[in-house]
Amino acid sequence: MSEAAQPDPSADQTANPGATLVQDQTDLVTKGTSEETPKEETKAAPSVTETVTSTATAVKDNVFSMFGGGPKKEKKEEEDDVNEPSGATKKPAADEENPEAETDVQFEPVVRLTEKVDTKTNEELEEQTFKMRAKLFKFDRDSREWKERGTGDVRLLKHKENGKTRLVMRRDKTLKVCANHYVVPDMKLSPNVGSDRSWVWNAAADVSEGEPEAQTLAIRFANSENANLFKEAFIKAQQENEALFKASE
Repeated sequence: MSEAAQPDPSADQTANPGATLVQDQTDLVTKGTSEETPKEETKAAPSVTETVTSTATAVKDNVFSMFGGGPKKEKKEEEDDVNEPSGATKKPAADEENPEAETDVQFEPVVRLTEKVDTKTNEELEEQTFKMRAKLFKFDRDSREWKERGTGDVRLLKHKENGKTRLVMRRDKTLKVCANHYVVPDMKLSPNVGSDRSWVWNAAADVSEGEPEAQTLAIRFANSENANLFKEAFIKAQQENEALFKASE
């Protein structure tokens, strides 16, 4: 047979391309999967979103760490608790086991009080015949003005043995004597100028300061009724003392 009569394979493929594709698929099935070359598993590249999120988290952690925040701060607090030498932040083990335990501490008094001492007021042999709250004033001859002596209870005290009555007044709280003299007959209560609840009198021998001293005193009450009650008791004491003083002369 001549060369012109032989068939051209490329011509057949060109004329019938489907036949070649079928043949290739048939060969693939015939060979089986055993001849397939295993493909290497490739790791997927991170996306742009994941990259940005990871970078932002790292920057955030660094910023908090710079200013004492974030995970590093918690670690530092744990280290401080472990390395605390004084133990002030933690209770002792004994207290944790027995929280009701108390330290038995006793303190001895620095000064021991002695027996009660009775204070003498020189009023033990007297009985009170009148008592009223008032304010007392003394006239200062040098400055020519009234000065307050104190506020308290003005009392008339009658001696149980000799029967003589004296006027005594003590200041509140301190109980210091601001008036102390006998109610003698020559005393005269005069109403204070412009007041119906105040009286003025002269005491020739007031001993409130220790030594007998002539004083001009004024006393003021809460109202005119109290002032009148004081005047009545004062005049009665004067009358009783007048008889006693004459009898003793």
